[in-house]
Amino acid sequence: MNTLNHRITLAERPVGEITEDCFARDDAEVPSPGPGEFLVEVTWLSIDPTIRGWMAYDTYLPAIKIGAPIRSAGLGTIIESNNDAYPVGATVFGLTGWQEYAVLGGGMQIVPEGVSPEAALSIFGVTGLTAYFGLLDIGDAEAGDTVLISGAAGATGSTVGQIAKIKGCRVVGLAGSSEKCAWLTDDLGFDAAINYKTENVKHAIRETCPDGVDVFFDNVGGDILQAAISNLALRGRVVLCGAIAQYNDDASRPGPNNLQMLITHRGRMEGFVVLDYMDRAGEAIADLGRWVSEGKMTYRTDVVDGLDNAPEALDRLFTGANMGKVMVRF
Repeated sequence: MNTLNHRITLAERPVGEITEDCFARDDAEVPSPGPGEFLVEVTWLSIDPTIRGWMAYDTYLPAIKIGAPIRSAGLGTIIESNNDAYPVGATVFGLTGWQEYAVLGGGMQIVPEGVSPEAALSIFGVTGLTAYFGLLDIGDAEAGDTVLISGAAGATGSTVGQIAKIKGCRVVGLAGSSEKCAWLTDDLGFDAAINYKTENVKHAIRETCPDGVDVFFDNVGGDILQAAISNLALRGRVVLCGAIAQYNDDASRPGPNNLQMLITHRGRMEGFVVLDYMDRAGEAIADLGRWVSEGKMTYRTDVVDGLDNAPEALDRLFTGANMGKVMVRF
C-alpha cells in the first residue's frame, strides 16, 4: 500500500462551464480507519452529471467543501477493516470521492463476485437503479405506452429505453448526432430517434409520437422539456431525472412557459433522486441481472484512464463526447 493518498480536490466553485481552475491535486497521508470504519483502496470512479451540482451549491446533499475531494461514487477493495459487515478483500461500491484511498463507516454496497467493475458502475450501479425506478415507479410505464427519452444515448437514457422495450412500450430517443441515433435504433431497438441538433424537435416529436407522449424521461431540461410537454398525451407523465443542458449556465434561464398544458392534459411532472430507492436496490438489480443474462439488455462504457484525468472525464458529459457510461479507471 502507498503511504500517500493522491486526491483531486475542489479549488473553487464553478461559474458557468467547469474549468481546470476548479480542481487542485495533492497528496495527503493515507487515512487510518477508526472504530466501525474501514479503508478502501479506490480503483474506479463513476462520473455522473450530479457532480457538477455538488461542486457548486447545496442540492439533496451539501455542496462539496473547498479543499475536500470531489464527491463521487466509486468502486474499490477493502484493505483494512474495523467493521465486521465490511471484511478485508471485499469489493464495494459507494461514495468514495476522487482519491486513491477512502475511510468509510458504512453506506457501501458489496459487489458480488463475478460482477465486473464496468457492470457494477453502470447497469448495476446508480445508472441502472436510476433508470429502473425512474421509469417504472415515477413514470409508471406500462405496455403500450409511448416513452420519449432525452439524453437517450447517455448511460441512464440508453438503459431507460431498453427497460421500456422489455416492458412492451414504444420508445423514441433524442440524441445529438447521427451516430448516436443509429446506435439507439440499430443496436438498442428504439423505435425511432431524433437528432436534436439537426431537427425541429417539437415537430419531430409530433411525427414520431403521433398519439402523444405517455412518459417523458428527461435528462436534459430546457427547450427539449418544453417541446415534450407540448406533445404530452392525456395523463402523460414527465420524469425529471436531470437537466444537464442547464448545469453549466452562469445565470438561470426561463423555465418552460407551457406548464398550463399539464392541466389540460391532466399531466404529472415529478422529480426524483435515486438515493430514495437504495433500500430497494436488490429488487432492481435482480431484474436487471436477469435481463442482461437473457440478452435483452446491454450497456456501453466510456472509460478514461487515470485519476488525474477525472476532470476531463466529467467534461465529456457536458460536451456530448461520451456514448454510454463514463467512468475512470485508476
